Amino acid sequence: MTDIDHVKQQLVGETSKIAWHELQYFFASGMAVYVSAELDLIEVATCFINDNKAMVEKWMQEQLLMLVPDQQAKEWYNNDATVWAVVVKPWVLVQPIKDLQ
Repeated sequence: MTDIDHVKQQLVGETSKIAWHELQYFFASGMAVYVSAELDLIEVATCFINDNKAMVEKWMQEQLLMLVPDQQAKEWYNNDATVWAVVVKPWVLVQPIKDLQ
């Protein structure tokens, strides 16, 4: 198993669904990062860990990755939403749960 495979496996084990209400401290601290449902949360977390600035900047330019916008935070809060989350210190990466309709 490569180092990257090991990191990804560890991240999968640390990723979970969590109520957005429980992440308010991180949002208020500017540490909650929105990850578009179009992206793979584990891949994004791996890029953060490996300091892959080029890929992170690309996603940011495409608006697929950003600090959680106030409007999104309010919507999640009002809807008592649950999101996917993984911690990549000091950040908490959060991603909407895809509808399987």
